[in-house]
Formats: sequence, structure tokens, C-alpha cells
Amino acid sequence: MRIPELTLPAAMASLLGRLPATPPCWALVTTLNQLKKRDILPADMSLLAGHSFEVHVQDAGLRLGFCADEQHFKVASVGTAPDLRLSANLADFARMMLREEDPDTLFFNRKLIIEGDTELGLIVKNLLDSVDWSSTPLQRFMAV
Repeated sequence: MRIPELTLPAAMASLLGRLPATPPCWALVTTLNQLKKRDILPADMSLLAGHSFEVHVQDAGLRLGFCADEQHFKVASVGTAPDLRLSANLADFARMMLREEDPDTLFFNRKLIIEGDTELGLIVKNLLDSVDWSSTPLQRFMAV
């Protein structure tokens, strides 16, 4: 199933942007830690430790901040400036996760914006490329 080219309506983004960010951040961090624990996310935590990240879902008005230590991902403190920010619309993030589009294509088509530490950005991009999304519930859900 191909993810359609769509953008969430502005009214929905306005509403989502007003909601507290902590619950979706917690869900993201929990998911990342579970994927790491199950060896689906082959993260070398020593390369990520001490850094903060932000996933900005532009059309949803969501900014999800998290950080890493030597063992886990954690929700970042409010107001922490990220070392690396990944910004895209929800559909483009979904395409990347489902391998319909690779991060390089999205980046060069200006659909994925990577801001901050360039070396850290390459590490994260390579990490995303190495994930076997077919072994996750997301892929099984999308196959239906």
C-alpha cells in the first residue's frame, strides 16, 4: 500500500500543536527503546549518548524531543535545544519508515529537513536505513 501525498489539515495541526508534547514523546521513546531491546533498531548508543533530538512533524504541529544516554532513549527536558532536528510531514515520515522512500531522496526533494550536527545527522540517517521495518507491527498493519 502506497502512502498518499497528503498533508494534515491546518485546523488539525493547530489542535495537535496545542496538546502537551509529553505523551507522544513518551510513546516515541518507549517505542525506540523497545525496538532497540528487540535488536530491530541496531543503535550504537555510544554514538548517540549525550545528544538531544527533535522529530518535528510539520503538518501535525508536533515537536517530539528526546535524548540518549549510554543505555536508553529518554524524553528531553522542556526547552532543550536539540543537537539534531528531523522535520517532515507525517506522510513523508511514514514513507521513510515503510521504505517507500529513502531518507536521501526525501532530503534532496526537500521533504525531509535535517538541521544541526551534520555528523550526528549521518549517524541517524544510517541508523534509519538499517532498521528492518518488516519485523515491526507497523509494517504488518500497513500490509492489511
